[in-house]
Amino acid sequence: MSLDATATPVPAGPSTCTVVVPGPIFGAFTYHLGSGQPLPLVGARVRVPFGQSERVALVVETNGSSVEDGPTTRPITAVIDQQPLLDDATLACLRWAAAYYHHPLGEVMFAALPKALRGERSLQVEGLRLTVAGREALETGVVRGQRQREALLALHEAGDGVPATALAPAAVRRRLLERGWAEAVSMVTPADWPAAADGKSTVAPSLTAEQASAVAAVAAGLGGFGAWLLQGVTGSGKTEVYLALIERVLERGEQVLVVVPEISLTPQLIERFARRLDVVPAVLHSGLADGERLSAWRATAAGTAQLVIGTRSAAFVPLARAGLILVDEEHDGALKQQEGFLYHARDVLVWRARQLAVPIVLGSATPSLETLRHAWEGRYRHLTLSERATGASMPAIRCLDIRGQPMEGGLSPALMRAIERHLLAGSQVMLYLNRRGYASSLLCHACGWVAGCPHCDAFLTWHRQIARLRCHHCGFEQGVPLDCPSCQAPISVRGLGTEQLEDVLAARFPGFGIVRLDRDATAGKGVMAESLSRIAAGEARLVVGTQMLVKGHDFPGVTLVGVVNADQALFAADFRGPERFAQSLLQVAGRAGRAERPGEVLVQSHDPDHPVLRRLLRQDYSAVMAAELAEREQAELPPTRFAALLRADAPSADVARAFLERLAAELRETTGEPLAVWGPVPAPLARRAGRYRFQLLLLARVRSALHRVLWRVDESVGSRRPGKGLRWSIDVDPIDLA
Repeated sequence: MSLDATATPVPAGPSTCTVVVPGPIFGAFTYHLGSGQPLPLVGARVRVPFGQSERVALVVETNGSSVEDGPTTRPITAVIDQQPLLDDATLACLRWAAAYYHHPLGEVMFAALPKALRGERSLQVEGLRLTVAGREALETGVVRGQRQREALLALHEAGDGVPATALAPAAVRRRLLERGWAEAVSMVTPADWPAAADGKSTVAPSLTAEQASAVAAVAAGLGGFGAWLLQGVTGSGKTEVYLALIERVLERGEQVLVVVPEISLTPQLIERFARRLDVVPAVLHSGLADGERLSAWRATAAGTAQLVIGTRSAAFVPLARAGLILVDEEHDGALKQQEGFLYHARDVLVWRARQLAVPIVLGSATPSLETLRHAWEGRYRHLTLSERATGASMPAIRCLDIRGQPMEGGLSPALMRAIERHLLAGSQVMLYLNRRGYASSLLCHACGWVAGCPHCDAFLTWHRQIARLRCHHCGFEQGVPLDCPSCQAPISVRGLGTEQLEDVLAARFPGFGIVRLDRDATAGKGVMAESLSRIAAGEARLVVGTQMLVKGHDFPGVTLVGVVNADQALFAADFRGPERFAQSLLQVAGRAGRAERPGEVLVQSHDPDHPVLRRLLRQDYSAVMAAELAEREQAELPPTRFAALLRADAPSADVARAFLERLAAELRETTGEPLAVWGPVPAPLARRAGRYRFQLLLLARVRSALHRVLWRVDESVGSRRPGKGLRWSIDVDPIDLA
C-alpha cells in the first residue's frame, strides 16, 4: 500500500462516489461530493447520510467527471481518509469473497478492518514539511540555532514530512514556521515496526532429508503461485520447514503471513519464531487490545512488519510485499467462520496466494478431505514427512473394549492401571474428553425431570466449580437446585465432563499435580500460558482437556494418552463425523512419546470393531480418508459435490419452515440446473436462544451451477431479514450441519 497517496483534488462541478456500508445490506449507494471536498480514493472511509442518521462508509468506486445537471444524490458529509485503508489487491479479494460466499460487500469490507478503524478514528496528524526556503537555509548555513538545524535536517531526511510531536519542542517548530523554513501539513502517522527482536537468533537444527526436500521444493517456486500440502506425522518438524522457508523469504525482502486456527497457539509460535528469526512478528487476533491490533495491521499493510502471525481474520490483512503464505493445521474447523460472514480462511488464502503470485503451504498431520483430494488429483503438490524429526517412534494405539466394564468416573480399570504405571515411571499422562463442565445434565430418577435450557432444545451442563447450570449454546445459566423442582426428590448427575474427570484423577492420584485445559479453565488472561508452563516444567503430571489438547502443543514428557470417550465423536450425526474423529484421535495420539521414552495411546470404546477405528489403530490416515472419499462419492456428498446450506430461523417454527419450503419448491421446479435439494429439515439443534431453526442443503456437481442458483435465490428473496422475525443465511462449503 502506498503511504504517500493523497486525495485527488475535486474537479470542477460535483462528482460522485459509490460506497458500501456495514450491515446485512446488499448493494452499493451513490453520493456526491460537498462543496470543496477532495475526491476520496477507492478504499478510503467517508461519512454519509443514511436514512435518518449518518454512517461511516467505504468508497468502492469514484467518478471524477463533473455532473452536468447537478446531482440527484445526497452529499458526502465528510472525507475521513486522505489515503486508502485497503489497497487494490485486498479490495479485489474482498469483492471475490463477498460474491463467493454470498454476503453483503459492506459487511465483508468492514470486517476486514481493525475494530479501531470501523468508526471515524482518523490516522491523520499535524506535521511539518521542509520548504524550499528551509532547504536553502540549510545549504547556505544561515541557521544558527543547533535545535533548529537538527529539526531542519530531520525534515530534509524525511522528505514527505515529520509528525509535529516527533520533531522538536513547540518553540522550535513555531520558529521554523515563522521563518518560512517549514510548512504545516496533514499527514498519516507512520506505521513503524521494530526490525529485530534482540539481535540474537538461535541456531537452526539440521534438517532431516524429508524436511530439506520439502524446503527445497517450495523455495524453488518462490516468486510465483503454487499450492503445497505439507503432510507430516505429529512431531515430524513441520514448523522447522516453515522456519527455513521464512528465512529464505525474509532474505528476499518479502513478507510472510502465517495463519493458525487458535489464539492459544500464537504465543508459542511468536516466541519460537522471534528467537529463531530475530524478528518481531506482527500479531493479529481477536484477543488483542484495539490499539495493538491496529498497530500490527498498519505495519503489515505498510510492509514494515516482515512476519505476520494471525488467526482466521488475518486472511484479509493487506500485504505490501507478500512472498509466502503458511496455513498451519489447515484441517482445523476453527479456520471457518461460523457466524455472520461465513468464510473459510484457508480457501480465501489459496485464492489470495494465486492473486498475489506467491506460494502457499497448507500444513497438517491430518489434512482435510478437501485438501487431500486436491493433492491426490494434482491441483496441490504433495509433500510428506513420514517420520518424527527426533527419530522417536510413533506411539502404539490400542483400543480398550469397555463393554460391561466397571467404570470409575468414566475410566476403565485397564486405563486406570496404565495411568498409574506411567506416573510411577516418572512420565506425564494426558486424558482427552471433548466435553467440558462436570456433568452433561442433572436428572431426577423419581419423576424423570431433566435440567433443560428454556431457550434451546438442549440440556444444561453442570459446572460444579462455579455452582451453575449453563447452556453451551445460548449462554443461559442458573443456579443448581438442591432437589428436583418437580417432585422434590434427590437429583443425580448424568454424563461426564472434564471437571468431573479432573476430580476423579486428583482423588485417585494425589500429589502428582493436575492441569485442566478447556475453555472454562483457561478463560483468564495469562492462564493458558501459566498452565502450559506448569506442564513443561513437569509440575503437572496429569493433563486433562478438550479439543485444546490437539492444537499443536508439544509436551515431551507425555508418554500415555487416554481417549476417554471415543464413541462421542465416532457416532456423530454429521456426515463429517468419521473424518473429524480420525483427525482428533491421531492429533491427540501424537502428543505421546515425542521424546526418548516410547508412547502409548489407549482408546476407550463400546464398539472396538468399528471399521474407522480399526483402520486408525494401524495409523493409516490416508487409507481412512480414501475409504471416506469413496463413501462420500457414493452418497454424493462433499467434497465430491459442491454444497451450500440455507439456514432459516424465526420465533415461530412455522415461519422458518414455510420460508425454506417455498424456496425448496421453487428450486425443484424452476432452476434448470443439475441440483439436488435436500430438505428442509429441522437443524440438529432445532431451537436455539428461543428461535426455531431449519435448514436446506443444496448439492451440485458443478460449482458455477450452484452459484447461479444461489444468486437467483438472493434476487428472489432480497433481504436477509424478510420480515416476521425471520432471518436466513447462505453457508457456501459448510463444514458443520448443526
